[in-house]
Amino acid sequence: MIHQPPAGARDLLPLEVVQKAWINDTLQQVFGQWGYQRIVTSTIERLETLKAGEAIEDDTVIQLHNNSSGQLGLRPELTASVARAAVTRMIDTSYPQRLCYRANVFRNPPSSDHGRQLEFYQAGVELLFSGGTLADAEILLLVTDCLQKLQVPNWYLILGDAGLTRSLLSPFPEALRQKVRNCLSSLDYVQLESLDYPSEELKQRAILLFNLRGKPEDVLSKVLDLSLDETGKSCLNNLKSLIELVNKSASQELPLTLDLSLIQTFDYYTGITFKVIEQTNNKLQTLGQGGRYDQLLGVYDPEQKSAPGIGFSLNVGALHRCLLSTEILPQKANLIDYLVVAKKTESQIEALKYAQKLREDDPSVRVTIDLENRNDEEIKKYAQQNGIKTIVWIEKGQEPIIN
Repeated sequence: MIHQPPAGARDLLPLEVVQKAWINDTLQQVFGQWGYQRIVTSTIERLETLKAGEAIEDDTVIQLHNNSSGQLGLRPELTASVARAAVTRMIDTSYPQRLCYRANVFRNPPSSDHGRQLEFYQAGVELLFSGGTLADAEILLLVTDCLQKLQVPNWYLILGDAGLTRSLLSPFPEALRQKVRNCLSSLDYVQLESLDYPSEELKQRAILLFNLRGKPEDVLSKVLDLSLDETGKSCLNNLKSLIELVNKSASQELPLTLDLSLIQTFDYYTGITFKVIEQTNNKLQTLGQGGRYDQLLGVYDPEQKSAPGIGFSLNVGALHRCLLSTEILPQKANLIDYLVVAKKTESQIEALKYAQKLREDDPSVRVTIDLENRNDEEIKKYAQQNGIKTIVWIEKGQEPIIN
């Protein structure tokens, strides 16, 4: 029997570890430049925490057995855990809170997708206790800075607004509204068109919602022709202000698509939402997503006080895949600087001491001991194959030979 990881899990080999570490380190450096501090939350949480006030469905969470603490699960995303920590463990911290993370998350795939990936690696930020257009702009400009520093090719932002979309859906009867919403989130035009609408007007409105995507100015002009409630009008004005602020503040024009049919997987968003999309050879993949959630912190606050929040997560695996075709990633695993070879058994003590001295003299160097009983030619061949820079030959009572 050949032992393999379970379906949906995979190993990371040394070169892939080095490349993904480079991506993570680059992102953490950018986060730090913007004033974000790293937080590490528990991999295991109570199920009620992970569900984020019923915004995340039970079957998304990989659940663990009951224990004295109640039903537990593996985190399917980081926002809920960061929000929980912020309002329960960081109450004395000054506001706003700028927090960042790098961690693995776990999700059950849909029942129809057996073998689909279960574990993902994410890096992201949460800007907590700050609302308004300026905070929204900071997050959009920060995610843009991350993508530019990574030199990601062919990316663009899809921007939506959960509040405005809810307002646009409000004329539909409640039962029909959820069906329309599901069709929009899955981009299922055929099903959307075949729903049982009480009027032709509502059917045409649903079709219009499905097609509310494109250049921001074009989409906004279409929305102006629709009847909106006061909440919708406020969301629309804020969205227009945000797009103007971001475009005028960015070092270069953002590749921005406005999509008011955009509905995120997790249903805790209240304001702007966005996805980062990369396109290569007519194939699209999602690199990250985020948005505003102004009610989530209230789920965890001991007094249920709501507070604003906004953030995003980037999928490190997806970033790695799209960067493989570039020359930006490290092309080799970390090389060994020195291979120390004991010429004879009685030279092993001196070899171990010399290797330790090299490490103490320069903590950045990588030093290893040759453990095999090989002749000189075999050792040189091994060093060449593994990119070892220097061989140090140790013989008891003699000066080391370095080549």
